[in-house]
Amino acid sequence: MERVRSILYYPPVARAGYLYATAVAATYGTVLGTGRVRRVEDGLIVCTGLPKWAFKRGGTCVGGVYLTDRNDAPHVLRHEAVHRHQWKKYGLMFPLLYALAGSDPLHNHFEIEAGLEDGNYLPRPKKN
Repeated sequence: MERVRSILYYPPVARAGYLYATAVAATYGTVLGTGRVRRVEDGLIVCTGLPKWAFKRGGTCVGGVYLTDRNDAPHVLRHEAVHRHQWKKYGLMFPLLYALAGSDPLHNHFEIEAGLEDGNYLPRPKKN
């Protein structure tokens, strides 16, 4: 099992999976989206204007692409940029690892790492 894991997480293999997922998601977002497609500061590609059935929750990061209707506030994009880095690290294993981490974002370590407040899973602290 350790041998399989070392192959799947080997940087060139993970990178290939990340690039493949990014290409598929960018195509999906461009075809289904009616809003802007843009690259933000961290390299995350943001596709807006997608129908609500095209993603989960407020949006979904696939590879280096964030797919959403209009949920693209700066704090949300900061959260999704962390998911982009998780995709880069784990490649196509990321969806499986994410599913195994559980659907409750308050206990999913990938969501916790990305920031529960930035992901709108917890109330954001009020600024004075």
